[in-house]
Order: sequence, then structure tokens, then C-alpha cells
Amino acid sequence: MHGFQCLVLAVLLHCASSAPNRQTPLQSSIVQVDGRRPLQGRFLHVTDFHPDRFYEVYTSTAEDAACHRGQGPAGMYGAETSECDSPISLINETMTWIEHNLKDKIDFVIWTGDSARHDNDEDIPRNAAQVVGSNEMMVQKMFEVFGKHNGDEDDDDPNNDYTIPIIPSFGNNDILPHNVMAKGPNTWTRTYSRIWRQFIPEAQKHQFEQGGWYNVEVIPNKLAVFSLNTLYFADNNAAVDGCASPSEPGYRQLEWMRIQLQFMRDRGVKAILTGHQPPVRQDAKTLWDETCWQKYTLWLRQYRDVIVSSHFGHFNYDHFLLQDFEDLDEDTKHGRMEYSSADNAPISATEDDDLHTSVSSDYWLELRQTWSDLPKPPKSMAWPEAESKVDVAQKKKKKSAAKKERRKRKTFLNKIGGTHAERFAASFISASVVPNLFPTIRVFEYNTTGLELPLAHETAETPPLAQKGWLNENDLDARKKDKKHKFKIPDPPSKSAPPGPAYSPQTLSLLRYTQYYANITHINNDFLSSESTSDVSAQGWNEGKHKGKKPHNKDHEPQPKKFHFQVHYDTRDDDVYQLPDLTMPRLVDLARRIGEFKPVKDDEMARPVSEELLSSELGLADKKKHKKKHGKPGKHTKRNLPWYTFMRRAFVETKPIEEIEEQFGH
Repeated sequence: MHGFQCLVLAVLLHCASSAPNRQTPLQSSIVQVDGRRPLQGRFLHVTDFHPDRFYEVYTSTAEDAACHRGQGPAGMYGAETSECDSPISLINETMTWIEHNLKDKIDFVIWTGDSARHDNDEDIPRNAAQVVGSNEMMVQKMFEVFGKHNGDEDDDDPNNDYTIPIIPSFGNNDILPHNVMAKGPNTWTRTYSRIWRQFIPEAQKHQFEQGGWYNVEVIPNKLAVFSLNTLYFADNNAAVDGCASPSEPGYRQLEWMRIQLQFMRDRGVKAILTGHQPPVRQDAKTLWDETCWQKYTLWLRQYRDVIVSSHFGHFNYDHFLLQDFEDLDEDTKHGRMEYSSADNAPISATEDDDLHTSVSSDYWLELRQTWSDLPKPPKSMAWPEAESKVDVAQKKKKKSAAKKERRKRKTFLNKIGGTHAERFAASFISASVVPNLFPTIRVFEYNTTGLELPLAHETAETPPLAQKGWLNENDLDARKKDKKHKFKIPDPPSKSAPPGPAYSPQTLSLLRYTQYYANITHINNDFLSSESTSDVSAQGWNEGKHKGKKPHNKDHEPQPKKFHFQVHYDTRDDDVYQLPDLTMPRLVDLARRIGEFKPVKDDEMARPVSEELLSSELGLADKKKHKKKHGKPGKHTKRNLPWYTFMRRAFVETKPIEEIEEQFGH
């Protein structure tokens, strides 16, 4: 090694010893030090690859075949809208497209789990070697795209092998049996400590083996990404029992999260939260144990000055959630939580645990109903553009009328938690790569204002696990008999602190995201018609949109078109969403507009959407088909367009608008 290189290495090693452990740090878009990458102000979210080495082209999508055997419509790059998993060709082409189109335009990658196939074939049951091998393959794919390839992969610093940080999370299918993970350390946490050794900071390896959670400072001293192990929050993980008892790994994970978020607050660092299973809490669908949801949501409220955003996968459908702090129990707010022992619960997945994450129409209708109850700003307000319109007209009104308007505004702001809607938190849920719909990836853009100066290293140590808030085994034994456990409530933001980046535009606030999808019906080039005949429901197996169509023979040579992702939509440059940024006021307003749906037959005052707007939203072909059936732009009134747009995007354009209207237009 040349003398200058040795000097540079020595300086870097010195800096590393005095700074928090992390993967290769990023520098700003103006200053480059030692040839490191400039900030781009974007990050990539990928989720639910589900690679399947047993997938074969032109096999059956039926439940007893799973694209592994028989004759059927399974295409070169997947069997879209079916329950089949991803062919390796789809994985390869997806990563190649990312390399050619995104690699040099992003600062880090969040990768939210499920990198193994589903256990959906009785003739080829999953085993541990397959699950591990699949995840090792995905790590290799990540290295092929984002690795440095400088020959030092076998040195003593595994965190220095990638050009940008990559933050993976446990998915419920990344273990065996699926959904079930016992308290750590266990075989799976140890295994992934090895598989993900290049991603997990060296100082957190031991902690990771205890429970599978960690964080990475993707922008040193500015931004950290937390990888949460949502298996310990999941309601269907029969090996654990919620987050109330100090003996539970869910409790321990939330204590770690509390300590780390406080540590970030003290240092002026912001945080992005990531995980696999989102905090869905509905009558139609619930994924988290209630005690975990309560504590996690309380943490979101108390650390709303620190948390930038939350990102999840698992569901395959593209949408977002609002968590309402008014749903917190009074006991939770006072640091108390009921706990009922489930020591005798069997440690196995139940038969009715869905292998896939299809949801019934009730889930979407309940979500819409919840959003329909969101407060509506009075007409005199331009919120969220501003607190109020220019009050020139108000001055001409009688004093009593002006007073009434001010009272309406105050009432509205009180209901939503002030100008910045601090009554809520949001969770972004990305659709998946596995083509249960169309393969999808997402790129977020964030505000880099204020990050132009060089990022100085600070002397800061990660708080030890034994810090106040953690309990030793004697403490646990003494409290096992308690039926109501007490826990430490995090401090809220300082009264003098400004709203956090999730609530008010500032450095690190999310500005937009661009959704990309691959139309593999077109790319596979096997069927001329793209009309859907599927009925995606929460019950049973879905054979996909090509069910019943005459398949090619197995000896037919596939003739796919060039694989590519295309822009589905951009939240900012969008005629319907119209989001200047992704702060809470914007998201709450969008949810309210989606929830304002009203069936056309009951909406006599509604006017149909212009054909120009409908054409831009549906595509010209869909518009013509829609017009032919209904004679006019159907039920797409201007008022209802946000709802129908939201649902089309949830299903990644795989469900024709007629089906959406029929299923969700009431």
C-alpha cells in the first residue's frame, strides 16, 4: 500500500474509534472528503423479494402446484397477481435495474424483510438450509450492486464493504417455522448475525443476537435508521406474549428503542424507523399485539421531535396508515399495562395463519371509514397550506361572524393536534417485489438543507444495554407475578422545541416518494389481454389474472420484452395526491380527502371528473374501456377520485377500475 493510502487509513481508523459504529458514512452534496460519496437526498425501500429457486416457467399457478409443476401461465418474470413467489430471473433483473438506474442516486437502502419463499408447497416443504441460502443469495445480490469490490471483503472490518449503508430487517418468512421466533439469543439471531455481519455495526453484534434489532447512523451525527424485529410485536408469534411483561423480548426491544431515541434526541440526531410487519390495528385485520401497539405508539408521540418517518413491508399492497394518539389507553399514558400470562401457549404457527397477506375488502372499507371521521378544516382556512386565508374579507364581516370563524379554526386545530397535526403519526407501507400484484420498489426524497457542511465526528458511545430501564433476571423473577406492570414513560419534546421533521418542513423531512413498478404482463409477453379475472380475497389461494387462459407448452421458448421498472406515480407531481411534501399535515389532509368518498347515487351534487384527468390517471386504454361500459367516466366524481386512485395504487394497477368500483364503490 502506498504511503499516502496508509496515512489515510490511519486517519480513518482514528475517526472510527471516536465515533458511533456505523456502515460507510456519507458526505454532503457539496463537500467530498477522501473520495466518499456526496449526499443525493434519496433512499431506496425494497421489501418482500420472496425468491423461489423451484419456480419454473409455464407451470401451473394452482394451489397444488405453486408454479413448481404442471402446465400453466407462470411467466418468465413471475405469475402476477397469483400466490406464486418470485423466480430468480425477477430477482436478477430487479437488482440489475437498480444498479443501472438508482445505484448512484441514493444514499442508503432500507430492506424490510421476507427474502425467502413461502412454505406453500407440501411436496417441497421449506427447510432451514433453504431459508438461510435464500437470504445469503440476497446479500450477495446486494453486494453485486452496492459492494465496493476492492478486495478487502475479508479484512477485520466487515462494515466497510459497501458503498452505502444497507439496513435489512427480519421478515416473518425469514425464519422456520414462519411467524414463530422465540426469545433470543436463538439460532436465527445468531445465523443472521453472520449473514448480515456487513450491515450490523460491530458494536451491536452482541445486542443483535439478543433480539435481532439494531440501528445504523446512515448520516453520521445527523440521521440513524432503526431496524426493528416486528416478530416480537406480532400477534401471531406463539413463542412470545406481547410487550407488557419485562421478561418478553418485545418489552426489551421497546426499552432499547426508548433508550436509543433518547440518545438521539440528546445528540440532535433524527431517526427513521423500519420493520417488516406494520402496526395495523383494525377489526378487519390486526398484526400487532395490543400491548406492543400501545407502547410503540406512545413512543411515537413522545419522540415526535426525533422520528422522521416509519416504513414497513409485508402487506404487498401500497398504502399508508395513520396512528391516532387518541387511541392510547389511559393506563398506557400513565406507564401502566395489564399483562395476562400465556406460558402454556403452544409454540407453533396456527393453521389459520395466512402464508400470504391478502386482506378482505373490509380492511380497506374500514380504513376509509376511519379517515372519513377526520376533522375537516373550516372554509376560511387554507390548511394545510397555511393556518388561514388572508383575512381581507373577514374584516368586512360583522365582529360576531369573525369571532365565529376564529372559534371554528381553533376547534379544528385542537382536534388535529395543532397546526402541525401532532395528534397523529404515519406509517408508509410499500408494495412488494414478489408479484402477488406487480413487482414494486420505492424511492424517497428527503430535505438535505443544512447538511452542506462537513459532517464532523463526535465522541459518542452507544448506551450500554444495562442502562437504566433494563432489568436483570432477579428483577424479572420478582415481577413475574404482577398482573399490571409499570414502565418508564419517555419524556415528551421540550416545550421550546420546534415540531419535528415529520410535522414541519425542515432538514431531513421527507419531500416525496416515487413508486416504480414492472408491468410483467407486458414484459412476459405471453398473453395479449391484460384484463383481470382474479378475485383477490383474504380467503384461499389466488391463481392470478391468467387463470383459465390457455398456457404455452413447457417446451415453448419465452420471448419476453426488455425488463424495466416504470414510474407508477410521484406524490408531488400528481394530479390527485398533490403533496408538496410528506409531513403530517399533508398526509392527514390526503387521508381526509380519501375518506370523503360518497357513493354516486347518494351524491346528486357531484360532477363527473373531466376525461382529461381520468385519462391521465387510468391511462388511455383503460379510459376507453371504462367509457364503453358506463357511457361516461363511471363513478369517478371529483370527490371520489382520491379514493379510487388510492385503491388502484394499493393494487398496483392489477385490478381494473370496474372491479374497484364494484368492490369498493359503496
